[in-house]
This record gives sequence, structure tokens and C-alpha cells, in this order.
Amino acid sequence: MKFGTLFAYWTQEWHGDYVMYARKVKQLGFDILELSAGDLLLMSDAQIAELRAVAKDLELSVSSNIGPPKDKNVASADPAIREEGIRFLTQIMRAMDKLDSRILAGVLYTCWPYEFIDLDKPAVWARGVESIKKLGKTAQDLGIDLCLEVVNRFETLVLNTAAEGVAFCRDVDLPCAKLLLDTFHMNIEEDNIAEAIRLSGNYLGHLHVGEGNRKLPGQGSLPWEEIGVALREIGYDKGVVMEPFVKMGGRVGEDIKVWRDLSGGADAEEMDTQITASLVYLKCAFTGV
Repeated sequence: MKFGTLFAYWTQEWHGDYVMYARKVKQLGFDILELSAGDLLLMSDAQIAELRAVAKDLELSVSSNIGPPKDKNVASADPAIREEGIRFLTQIMRAMDKLDSRILAGVLYTCWPYEFIDLDKPAVWARGVESIKKLGKTAQDLGIDLCLEVVNRFETLVLNTAAEGVAFCRDVDLPCAKLLLDTFHMNIEEDNIAEAIRLSGNYLGHLHVGEGNRKLPGQGSLPWEEIGVALREIGYDKGVVMEPFVKMGGRVGEDIKVWRDLSGGADAEEMDTQITASLVYLKCAFTGV
């Protein structure tokens, strides 16, 4: 397993200085930096080349994460919006290829946050499957895995459980269609997190980790050792990316609904100390060493 973190732990916006964050997360002991995929379309080829060179020099992998906005919803009932969503995500994948980022993760099969206006789940599901099949052809050509995030009932009506995620991937029926499971969402929806991981098996392509209240792993009540056992049982050897959100404010705080300071009033140095301690704890729990 490789361990990483989303850059947004340190910021209140979905944008960042990724060269700076690459150096920071490597210094803290991580193997992966996860960034906002949409930012790649705002970067010049020179900026992408610089980040690629820095990441290669640091021996750091870069994964890309996005929740497409409603005007780029590939499961929309409006064909024009679906086509715009496919065009948008295709552009992102081409930028990822320049960066050598091979994981596109998120609620790729619809939009995020979901507005819960179209409640015809079978129809939304079918349109999402059709669009992911189209995107999958480009993804396979570029060597990119589409890691479809399973999220809780308050954020989508499409994929809420690992079982639904597996069924969706089977409907897509492409090797690049994988699952992104997230322990925060699983804590809400799954009867047993470890069993859901076992059910996912080889479909699991990416894993987000965080406590049930969005704190760092080890700062709450989730059964990390049991989760680690399940990951080892399925032979999981891919990315384990922290996705903690502990600070109020900005677009991140608004989108994630962080209405109180979960960091204990930590300053920048303390934030680094806390995430480093969490990384040590999680590696022990997941590797069994």
C-alpha cells in the first residue's frame, strides 16, 4: 500500500500550490499527493511539467480528485449537459496524462453535490453507466483508472454502498472502472466496513480514509485494525489517501459542512504534527507491522 493525503487538509479552498504541497507531503512521509483535478485545466503546460518533474524527483505519486459540477453531470437527463460532462472529464484526463497522474477519483458518474431533483435512480444509474463507458475508452487509452466514489445518502442517490458500487462497475464492464471507497461515507452506510472492503475485492482501486467526523485516522472510533486486516485479505496494494477536513471556512468548509474547528485550535505546525502522527498510526494498523 502507498499512503497519501489530499492537499485540502491545509486549506479552505479547492485550489493549491501543488509544487509546495508535493514537497510538504513528501517531507511528512507520504507517498501520494491528491489534488483537485479541475485545477489541471487552469494550469499551463509549463506548470504541469514543473509539477511532474518535482513529483518524479521526490518519487511521489499524484492522484486527481473531482466532484463534477451540475452543469457537467454525465448522468443528467439533458443530453447536452451529459456531453459537456464527458468533454470536461476527457480534458482532465488528457491533462492528467501530461502530469503522469493515473488515478481519477470522485463522484464521476454524476455531479457533486447532488441536488436531489431527479430522483429516478434507475434512469440516473443507466445514464451514468453509459457515460462512464464512453469515458472509459479514453481512460484505457491513457492508462488511467476511473475510481468511482461511493458516498453517503446525503450526497448522492446513486452509489451509497460498496455492493452498489460493484454492481455499477459490472454494468460498465471495463477494466479501468474501479471503486473508490471512503471510510467516512462507509461509516454512515455500511453494516460492516471490513466486510464491504472484502465484497469490493479487486474492484477497489483507491481508498479514502478519515474518521466518522472527518478527523484524522486514529482520532475517532473507526476500527482501523479490522479495516487493515480486510485490506490485506484482498491483497490491496494501491493508494490509501487521507481526506481529513478539520478547519472551518472557505468553499471547503462550506461544501464539506465543517461548522466547528475540529483541529483543537491547531496552528500550521501542529497540523503537520497531527497528520504525521496519524500516518504512523495508520501504517501500523493497515500493514500489521
